[in-house]
Amino acid sequence: MYSINKTENKILKLEEKTFAALGFKEREHLQEWLVGDPNALGEPLLFIQKEFDGFQDTNERLDLLAIDKQGNLVIIENKLDDSGKDVTWQVLKYASYCSTLSKDEIRQIFQSYLSKKSHSETAEERLSDFFDGKDYEEIILNQGASQRIMMVAGKFRKEVTSTVLWLMNFNIRMQCFKVTPFVFGDQLLLNIEQILPIKDTEDFTISMATKVQDEIATQESLKTRHLIRLDFWKLFISECNKQNTLFSNISPSKDNWISIGIGMTGVSISLVISKSNCRTEIYINRGSQEENKTCFDFVEKMKSDIESEYGRELIWERMDDKVSCRIKDQLDDVNIYEREDWEKMISFLILSSENMLKAFKNPIKKLNASLKGH
Repeated sequence: MYSINKTENKILKLEEKTFAALGFKEREHLQEWLVGDPNALGEPLLFIQKEFDGFQDTNERLDLLAIDKQGNLVIIENKLDDSGKDVTWQVLKYASYCSTLSKDEIRQIFQSYLSKKSHSETAEERLSDFFDGKDYEEIILNQGASQRIMMVAGKFRKEVTSTVLWLMNFNIRMQCFKVTPFVFGDQLLLNIEQILPIKDTEDFTISMATKVQDEIATQESLKTRHLIRLDFWKLFISECNKQNTLFSNISPSKDNWISIGIGMTGVSISLVISKSNCRTEIYINRGSQEENKTCFDFVEKMKSDIESEYGRELIWERMDDKVSCRIKDQLDDVNIYEREDWEKMISFLILSSENMLKAFKNPIKKLNASLKGH
């Protein structure tokens, strides 16, 4: 690695160091660096446990356990300056142990991790957020032989790299990341480089046969859910058109939500359907967490008048640990996948959305004027 001196039009080679020479340790430093940046290994990962030892009939412990955006478990083994020669056998054992974990067991593992870190969110909420708001019931985790292995080390022995290359021919999804610390003046730098499979050819070196079969099964399941939601929104919009209500003449969706504007950028009325409830909400997301909380606080000062106009108490969720905020009314004990619940859900959503517009129209106007005045 080099630094560039623009003034002198030269490059200067940085001083490569070892972790041992710099006094860094595997668990105390390298492991915490990876957890602290979920994208450090080239993709977004959700870390669900550290130093996991919950394997039956063994005292072995893996360094990091994570989930990727496809719902696969990712087993991560960290070494410092030398991978050692037995690390492949070690991670293969961990992957085999993890292959039997059910979705509920994964949830419990993650919940234990969150509880240790004193997080207020539940594992279901964090998983839903990671999968872009998808209902927890729809999230598929650890399907089939989908487990992935990542090894991180300063140097990989030939016994390791040759074994990894051979195993990849058998659909075992493995990656090796070389981590190298550098010194530049008073600065310490870290380079993380994927060396196997070579990043530019990764799509060609990893066999997709097993993954394709898993994806087909997943897609068939999701397609059925998508079609059910599409049918629901078609029926809902048809009823809206008959009554000339707020959501008339919009397009039906395969998603579990639809929304319309309410006269202010970043503020909408959203309708959400799920396996356990349906809800109507004022959703506030103007991009800035600070501004969203300011908007919420401004509107909440009119809570009494809003709820009086709406006709009942609402659920006010400032959600301090998230970017967005919402104010909602919710109908519980209904299931979007039970068609006998649809009539009740549609009636609720039509009435509540009309009442939401009536109750929030003037407060949102005042909010908009207040922000423009600043």
